[in-house]
Amino acid sequence: MKVELFPFQQRHLKNLRMNLSECIGSYERTGSPQVISFTAPTGVGKTIIMSALIESVYNGDEVYPDSPDSIFIWLSDSPELNQQSRMKLENMADQIRMGQLVTITDDSFDQEDLEDGHIYFLNTQKLSASSNLTKHGDARTYTIWETLANTVQDKADHLYVIIDEAHRGMQDKKAGKATSIMQKFIKGSEKDYLPPMPVVIGMSATTERFNKLVEGTTSTIHKVIITTDEVRASGLLKDRIIIKYPTEKKGNFDMAVLQAATEEWMNKWDHWHQYCQEQHYAQVNPVFIVQVQNGTGKSISDTDLNDCLAKIEERAGYHFSKGQVVHTFGQTMGPVMMNGLEVPYWESSHIADNKNIRVVFFKENLSTGWDCPRAETMMSFRHAKDTTYIAQLLGRMIRTPMQQHINVDDTLNDVHLYLPYFDKENVKEVVDSLKNEEGGDLPTDIYGDEMGDDSQLVTWTADPKPKTVPATPVEPVPSHGEYKNTGAGAGQNTPYSESSEGNTSGGSTQEIPHREQREENHPATPKDGKGMADLFTAPSEVNPGQTDHQPQPDQHNEESDQEPEPAINRPEIVRFINHAGLLTYRVRQVAISDYLVSLLNLTHVLTQSGIYSDAVHDVRNQIVDMIHEYNESLRENGTYNELSVRVQKFKMESESFDVFGQRMKTTTGDEMISITDSDLDRQFNAADRKLGNDGIHKAYGKKYYDWAHPVDFKVDVILFALNDGCIEHLRSFAKKKFHELKDRYRRYIVSQPDRVKKQYNGIVSDADPVSEHNFELPVNIEVREDRGGKPYRTHLFVNEKTGIARFTLNTWEAGVIEEESKQPDYVCFIRNPNKAGSWGLSIPYQKNGETKATHPDFLVVRRDPQTKYVIDILEPHNPEFKDNLPKAQAFARYAQQNPGLGRIELIRKAKDPLGRDRFIRLDLAKGLVHEKVIEATTNEELDHIFDTDGYFLDSKKD
Repeated sequence: MKVELFPFQQRHLKNLRMNLSECIGSYERTGSPQVISFTAPTGVGKTIIMSALIESVYNGDEVYPDSPDSIFIWLSDSPELNQQSRMKLENMADQIRMGQLVTITDDSFDQEDLEDGHIYFLNTQKLSASSNLTKHGDARTYTIWETLANTVQDKADHLYVIIDEAHRGMQDKKAGKATSIMQKFIKGSEKDYLPPMPVVIGMSATTERFNKLVEGTTSTIHKVIITTDEVRASGLLKDRIIIKYPTEKKGNFDMAVLQAATEEWMNKWDHWHQYCQEQHYAQVNPVFIVQVQNGTGKSISDTDLNDCLAKIEERAGYHFSKGQVVHTFGQTMGPVMMNGLEVPYWESSHIADNKNIRVVFFKENLSTGWDCPRAETMMSFRHAKDTTYIAQLLGRMIRTPMQQHINVDDTLNDVHLYLPYFDKENVKEVVDSLKNEEGGDLPTDIYGDEMGDDSQLVTWTADPKPKTVPATPVEPVPSHGEYKNTGAGAGQNTPYSESSEGNTSGGSTQEIPHREQREENHPATPKDGKGMADLFTAPSEVNPGQTDHQPQPDQHNEESDQEPEPAINRPEIVRFINHAGLLTYRVRQVAISDYLVSLLNLTHVLTQSGIYSDAVHDVRNQIVDMIHEYNESLRENGTYNELSVRVQKFKMESESFDVFGQRMKTTTGDEMISITDSDLDRQFNAADRKLGNDGIHKAYGKKYYDWAHPVDFKVDVILFALNDGCIEHLRSFAKKKFHELKDRYRRYIVSQPDRVKKQYNGIVSDADPVSEHNFELPVNIEVREDRGGKPYRTHLFVNEKTGIARFTLNTWEAGVIEEESKQPDYVCFIRNPNKAGSWGLSIPYQKNGETKATHPDFLVVRRDPQTKYVIDILEPHNPEFKDNLPKAQAFARYAQQNPGLGRIELIRKAKDPLGRDRFIRLDLAKGLVHEKVIEATTNEELDHIFDTDGYFLDSKKD
């Protein structure tokens, strides 16, 4: 494959390959048709995994021999999906020839059977009763059903049918029709004289959808399921889909909402530009997609396209040049004039690859056969009746542009959709429709959020004064009606130019006006209470002259009446925590890859990052010497020559039959026949796959090649790989070496770029069920702000506009923070998110023999005279809970592993010596305390340790 599969994808690829082999064997033994149900959430890369499966069938792998004659039929419900699947296969599979891919068309296809070694793309629309493919005629000798039946009769042992997405996106009669046609491949059709296909692989987002397809079949069902947890951990999908809709129901606010969506898109530019610049990535260039209404009569659209583009440019603060705005209107393949700009037609499947495209206008043709991870902001002028269609579209937008979760800036992990003609109930219908379309247990969270003052989803930041990125000066956009398309010369006065098409360099110049420039071009205006539209006439609700992190002076509320807290250097604290080397853990029920694969991947990261530049060479050399030592031992005990002959030669058998076809005898020849060079190379390459598929076989040849015996190095590698004891010894070495390198070099990962951290974390996560990682905080997070919650000024992350964080704590949590804030060395606190896969701190603990993850409630930052800051971990926890002792022991072990911590406390309520209800604390960072806790066996023993070693925080020090 041209792309490297994620470890969880590799694991399920192996699972599919095993099931495929079992299916063929079962079909040959029993004659019963076999079905593999391959279920995975949208965005997991089902097509990529299937492409890798096809490659492994044709070329073999470390377990199964090659089968170059295999035939695949890729069946979907539309030509667009066929084309998309074929393009992905062409682009990602490097061991499949172009000539192997055949799209079956009704005007030219006429074969007695399908040819060996080919992949055929077919869609149900070509299989209807009215299709030419299903009829005889002057130009057609065989119907498609006859071709398939002949292929089953003669080539059933290497014929596979892939049913793609199980008619995803089709509704009502069309869906029913597609189902009945697809079922012919599974159940057969007496009417068409078609037997069931021997092996069918069904790809679907939900088990229910494919179960409906195979309902009533007598086939044996095999299941391969990728869970949502695996997808969440991979970083392939965005964390959130945020659906924005107006608070007010009366009035037409569509253009105001369009401008708000434009501002969100521009903010994405700001965040992506800074992230890519700091991390030395190619710029992402997020796309703004605008769904307009269909036209009536001769009108292209009932939406005012001129006004749309004018409003986008007005809010953006510049005008576009040709090629940066495109449309996908199917009824006109030519350009459309919008507000004086020529907007060309663009094939939807090619949008993602053209980084010059900034804005896309479309109607209904982006939900099928389209993927554009850069499309992160969408505005739809469609009405509430189109909920299903909008849900389908969202399913195509949740992939991440960089195929990874963004740790530094959490706002880059979401998609925003603006719906001016929807309300709360309509949005719920979209969410329900999306879950129905993609499966109820989506790996992406979906939120509906009212616009304006009632908005709850906001950005909290640990850097309330955003850094200003130098931007190219731009001229204000002329008002609507004064627009002049300056053509090629526009590039001199705008940040865009046509030369940027296809540009993937990081770049040093911001391509759009930064936030400060936009606000200068469009100063905020006071709200006059006239309605929803007034909320979005300016990009910020903050009055001129105010900084974003200060409350407005006319707000008479509890936070503006408070005295300002001492200055908190939030960016400095983030840097301190991120370089402290604290551990956090990821807990999984199973390990995803083996230690050999993990070790080899880790050596590449250490080498390429320069942390340990000889890692690949040194580890390869150790394995190479392991192979050499084994073969030397064979030579010493005299068995090498015998084993070498078995690898390089074989005997032929012959069978005799009488005239009636009855076997008479079987004869084995005495002469040994040498295998060909290609046969030896095939074994040599198969051995490398067993050795981790990392070129160890060639490294061995480079070191131990013998000119007098030119094939011995290949035989050596093959013999080692064929010996189960050798492979077991290699895996034992890999496990030990992996943990040795991980433990030695983990602390150096902290200072590496985000891409290196991402590679390292992925490798470590996929090796162990419980894996260690460096705890790191992002700079920005996206949260649902609790409008009724208490304002906290000393939370590390605060609203980027108000400078406070609002949330509701229970009485214990609020009391603990109040006690902490009264201490003279107190600086700030962090509310740790209680969610797997987030940026929060996670610690493993054992309960009833199962490893789980706990997320302590708070991190508290205090001043320290030597290190400047010290970090505490606090967990208020009811003693009635049965997990008290397991969590206390987990915190005690964590304290041992993180000696740089200040306190790590389990906290509960108790009476102090004066009879007052107070918080009693058990500091598990203290050596004697954590030793007692680790040795305890019951919750009662833990209670006694609280009695002897617990203490009350002295709040009178201030």
